[in-house]
Amino acid sequence: MCGRYASFREDQALADEFAIATVADDVRLLPPSWNVAPTDGVRMVVERADKETGEITRQLRVARWGLVPSWAKDPSVGNRMINARVETLTEKPAFKRPFGTRRALLPADGYFEWQKPAEGATTKRKQPFYLHPGDGSTVALAGLYEFWKDPNKADDDPERWLVSTTIITRPARPDLAHIHDRQPLMLRRADWDAWLDPAVGLDGARALLESTPPEIVATPVSTQVNAVANNGPQLVEPEV
Repeated sequence: MCGRYASFREDQALADEFAIATVADDVRLLPPSWNVAPTDGVRMVVERADKETGEITRQLRVARWGLVPSWAKDPSVGNRMINARVETLTEKPAFKRPFGTRRALLPADGYFEWQKPAEGATTKRKQPFYLHPGDGSTVALAGLYEFWKDPNKADDDPERWLVSTTIITRPARPDLAHIHDRQPLMLRRADWDAWLDPAVGLDGARALLESTPPEIVATPVSTQVNAVANNGPQLVEPEV
């Protein structure tokens, strides 16, 4: 699974890199984070119709991490849907519909996984690793997003709609499987346009699931990252 990641790059840098036309106002209120956790607000890149012109534009928006299906009774179900397994995307009702029409990219600087201690080891402590591109480039985590309307809020309430997202995971590459058997699906730049295009249907999107992921470096880091209350650049520094 992918249950924690880092996203600390400036909004303008992301806007330039992803060719974003519109940055939502609430995006600018999100602080940089070296310890993004489930239910946090996260930045996501989507292609949606502009509210004023109707033109499809690339936008940087905020979503809550943990997908809440449109038919959910309350948003707590999203706590169990922070990840969507690539093997069952078209089988799970919560994911099949957004997979066809509402795909997103979640910009990240890297993500975290925890390695279980070796059999017979004297310690039971899991070792956290920060997994990231060696060249410091951004990774684009493949995600889905959904809209949920709060039945307890009036139609004219600006907070009646909740936008939520999930990160797609795939089996880990052989060189990373010793740390964890899953990893997020990371798309290369050449696949960004097709993944975000709402006109690309299920078949076209399914082909992108086989994309070769970028090269990732695994850096052992401090167990400070275990606590969601901890945040800051020290979390991605190599453990001494």
